Amino acid sequence: MRLIEKPKQGEYPAYSHIYMKLMEDDGRVLHHLWENFLELKKLIYSIPEDRLYYRYDKGKWTIKEILVHLIDDERIFAYRALRNARNDDTPVHGFDQDHYAKYSGANERSLDGIFEEYEWVRKSTIALFQHLPEESFMRSGKGIDIDGSIVNKRTVRGLAWHIAGHELRHIDIIKERYLKV
Repeated sequence: MRLIEKPKQGEYPAYSHIYMKLMEDDGRVLHHLWENFLELKKLIYSIPEDRLYYRYDKGKWTIKEILVHLIDDERIFAYRALRNARNDDTPVHGFDQDHYAKYSGANERSLDGIFEEYEWVRKSTIALFQHLPEESFMRSGKGIDIDGSIVNKRTVRGLAWHIAGHELRHIDIIKERYLKV
């Protein structure tokens, strides 16, 4: 798979640092996207079914809701990458992840169905980044915050690495807060 250099500070918003620091600086983000998916799938299928509905605190997501959140987040960030890669710098509104989780219906879905969708989204994301023109990776776009201000400049390569690191962060959260009880 294609190598994509890890983004430098300034190519992503400050909060994304928690995701970037989880990633190896080896340029193999597309490889890591696929391996992360396989690791997460293996982990989740090893968990007893009733645990998929556990909430470690009031208002926190279930494991199924986390999985659908990862799918939603990946779709949104891949779409942003496509827009920026095509040199469309129109600011894009953010999304309320809690609102998305609330209306996802994740807990009513089968695990097989969730992972079928997840795999298709992941393959689509990898294909997108695999085939973008090289010069597009340094193009960037901005987001619109809730108050209407323009924030969150991100390069296309910053978006690829965000998707991978964000998933790793949630894998860590599942291991720390859902499995160690």
